[in-house]
Amino acid sequence: MKFLVDAQLPTRLVKLLQLAGYDTIHTRDLPLQNATTDVEINTISIQQERIVVTKDSDFVDSFLISRQPYKLLLVTTGNITNTELLELFTLNLSQLSNLFEQHSLIEINRDNIIVHQ
Repeated sequence: MKFLVDAQLPTRLVKLLQLAGYDTIHTRDLPLQNATTDVEINTISIQQERIVVTKDSDFVDSFLISRQPYKLLLVTTGNITNTELLELFTLNLSQLSNLFEQHSLIEINRDNIIVHQ
């Protein structure tokens, strides 16, 4: 699996995913960095088959309307420390990986993983 983490999430999440063996980039790694538009993020996601990891619900609308990005992980934790976010991913990464083998739109919050597609 390959991930593209958007600007609202910490670069430490990228490092965690990379250490777990996943090809992961942050929008800060892109040529336009955090100024990269949602359309460009969707295009990169489709071209490189990357799962977009975001807190931005605009990506949900785009996915439901035009099936872009390639796959989507929506983070709906509300206010959470970066440490808590990293712990949440650490605890659930294996399950997320398994779910993305068959599903395209998944939401993670503090208490649940919800498969939407």
